[in-house]
Amino acid sequence: MLVKECMTRHPIIISPTTRAAEAQQIMAENNVRHLPVASAGKHLEGLVTRTRLTLKPDLLGSLNMWEISRQLSNLTVKDVMVKKDDVLTVLADRTIERAAKIMADNKVGCLLILDTDSIVEGIISEIDILRSYQVLMGLPVDGLRVTVRMPNRKGEFAKLMKALADNDWGVMGIGTYPSHRREGFYDAVLKIPGVTADDVRAAFSQISDQEVVDVRDVV
Repeated sequence: MLVKECMTRHPIIISPTTRAAEAQQIMAENNVRHLPVASAGKHLEGLVTRTRLTLKPDLLGSLNMWEISRQLSNLTVKDVMVKKDDVLTVLADRTIERAAKIMADNKVGCLLILDTDSIVEGIISEIDILRSYQVLMGLPVDGLRVTVRMPNRKGEFAKLMKALADNDWGVMGIGTYPSHRREGFYDAVLKIPGVTADDVRAAFSQISDQEVVDVRDVV
């Protein structure tokens, strides 16, 4: 899955001269946490987040309600935004897992998607990443979620696929990862529609050196 298949296209964009209070209102009304900041022609200038619109606690404690309102009304987006050079971006044709790694490594909640001319094409957030993971694992489809543990060696996955083919079963989602505390093994998680737990256990128990470690309905 690629970033362009998961990103939010045509995000709400504000200008550097937008008042900070107005940016807060836009976020609240549209239930978003990030607003790209761009000049004419959607050329990136920066990024505003909810955190950037929060007054520092030490300042907040020294002001009364009217002073807080005046402080916010005097601020523009340009005063609080993450500057262009510090905004993390990704190209639309990068993989979703690469985007997830960039976000995790840098502890950020979104990436902006730019074209080669620094024009904002879209935005991808941690929520978009989580939704893409659900789709990859077949969550929108009813079926059994089956975890099979196998040795990490050539030919093991082919044995599992043969069992699926022999029973004429389809797979709506699949993922693999190293087995927890079992060095030399990995777990394959499959979403199989239209089967029963008994059928799956009976079929997969015939696969040599592999073990069904979890079967559950996912609807």
